[in-house]
Amino acid sequence: MLLKSKSVKIAGVGATVPCKIVSNSEVITGLDTSDEWIKKNLGIYERRVSRGPEESSSMLGAAAALNAIKNAGISLEDVDGIIVATATPDQVAPSTACLIQNILKLSNQSFAFDVQAVCSGFIYGLTIAAGMIESTDINNIVVIGVDRFSTITNWEHRSSSFFGDGAGAVVLQRCHEKTSEFSAIIRADGSGHEGFYVGPQDKHFTMNPGAVYEAATRVLPNVINDLLKANDKTIQNVKFIVPHQPSIRVLNNLAETLNIPYEKVLKNMDRFANTAGASIPLLLSENVENGKIKNGDQILLAGVGSGWTWGAVLCKWNLQ
Repeated sequence: MLLKSKSVKIAGVGATVPCKIVSNSEVITGLDTSDEWIKKNLGIYERRVSRGPEESSSMLGAAAALNAIKNAGISLEDVDGIIVATATPDQVAPSTACLIQNILKLSNQSFAFDVQAVCSGFIYGLTIAAGMIESTDINNIVVIGVDRFSTITNWEHRSSSFFGDGAGAVVLQRCHEKTSEFSAIIRADGSGHEGFYVGPQDKHFTMNPGAVYEAATRVLPNVINDLLKANDKTIQNVKFIVPHQPSIRVLNNLAETLNIPYEKVLKNMDRFANTAGASIPLLLSENVENGKIKNGDQILLAGVGSGWTWGAVLCKWNLQ
């Protein structure tokens, strides 16, 4: 699916992470892996881990959303809807989005629903939000990515080093002047469902790291090139790629395949590990706030998740 719009833009960003920092050495005690291996192959030095109900998915998501709303310069009552990308909801029902709406005390009956596409969930949510703004009278949608993989991690398995907890959010807003540049592609291939899964009776995720690497290194460059071609652009037009954070090996491969400097591929997995659905908005928020991403920059967001699901968003940054 390809979406193109001159009517939507990201108007605000925000993020939050749990307070507790957990180093590699704390995770791997007694496991068949090492701090050196994790740093070299995953690029992870530490991660944040939720402490409990006060840092639930809904609480973290609400905090990130509030930061994005403030950053956008709008009021809570200006929010027309909430879309939450998460694979770790607080409960089966109601949705995390409804819980966040309640935490924020939104009383305008704005819509709220969840999207489940794991690590590419934020791309899916952003694309859905853009389509809704393009085709309705909606002006502001808060899109949140939040995950607490610590709640579905087997801490006695070496795969426990891969993930961290966190939340990020954006306000996607109608651009009335229709001068924006926003385009997205989302895709899926359900035949890869056994590469990463949490079964009906499972307490923990099961991952085939080789299958994840193969899928990520195959589909990410393809969708990026397809999106650029659809917009008559080349990779040289892109200032930064803001990817989800699967591993440093995947991102190295992405830079090599696209033939771009590794510095153009932004990352924060050294401090936060792979925060799944939160990874893209968390990374985006960080690099907007530190001034690395500037108005006028062409940026490209991309991610691949369990399923397989994947997608990319191309936009000209204009946070004003």
